[in-house]
Amino acid sequence: MSSAITIDNLRVSFASHAAVDDVSLHVDYGDVVALLGPNGAGKTTTVETLLGFREPDAGTVRVHGLDPRRDHREVVRRTGALLQRGGVWFPMTPRQVLELTATYYDAPREPNELLTLLDLDGCARTPWRRLSGGEQQRTLLALALLGRPRVLVLDEPTTAVDPEGRQVIRSLISAERDRGCALLITTHELDEAERVADRLVIMQRGRVIASGTLDELAGEPELIVEVASPVDPAELGQRLSCRVDLDGPLRLRCATTSSPEILATMHAYLSDAGVALVALRTRASLEERYLALIANERASEHAEDHA
Repeated sequence: MSSAITIDNLRVSFASHAAVDDVSLHVDYGDVVALLGPNGAGKTTTVETLLGFREPDAGTVRVHGLDPRRDHREVVRRTGALLQRGGVWFPMTPRQVLELTATYYDAPREPNELLTLLDLDGCARTPWRRLSGGEQQRTLLALALLGRPRVLVLDEPTTAVDPEGRQVIRSLISAERDRGCALLITTHELDEAERVADRLVIMQRGRVIASGTLDELAGEPELIVEVASPVDPAELGQRLSCRVDLDGPLRLRCATTSSPEILATMHAYLSDAGVALVALRTRASLEERYLALIANERASEHAEDHA
């Protein structure tokens, strides 16, 4: 079976600027892929091209095996989307807009079901202009689900959503994945990506600079140690028989796997040095890995510009 979403060597330019430059990625049915990157990385342009709103300059884009420009009507019928742009006519309520939009589909989901699922019952009769940002966002997500899509494309789905609303959206994403839906999610919120995504794709200046699972992007095994007062990394490295690097005055990265022997040696060293252990974890957080990848890419670009 082909992937639900396939993007091969995509390029999209605005005048002489390549907003998306040779991007390739895929999303299978039953898969959640998070597309990450700073502002201007090309995430939204990639999504808009995927949905047929922009013409590629080069490369191919397929959704359900269909060309989103040539087969636009069929792609829209089988795909749900939540985009940053757009909204609802301001006098309409969530119930009204869901009931109206449901008439466009042959076998839509029941609007009442979606109002309950997305915790919108309490504001179902409130005009759009009086809804909170989170309520508006959840209404747009309900609209994306109306047609029982096999592909969901969600551009910053938790923007302006409160913690309770985020939990509702996380549960919904999990349920849709279990249903066999393919989900492509763009987000700036790395903790959300860690919670919901099976795979990650990181973009910078229109290009993919890394992709894989959380474990694959974590890099080589390491222990990250936070202490209450400074210690000598060379001395600790000698005790652990591994390289130890400072990552700030009170945080160290130890190039070793976690084991009972390593942890016992670590605790013994700190006890001998009279230093309290504040925290210890076995790999970098997604935020740390993301920032390191972006910084490395920027450094490479800077070096190329001055070569």
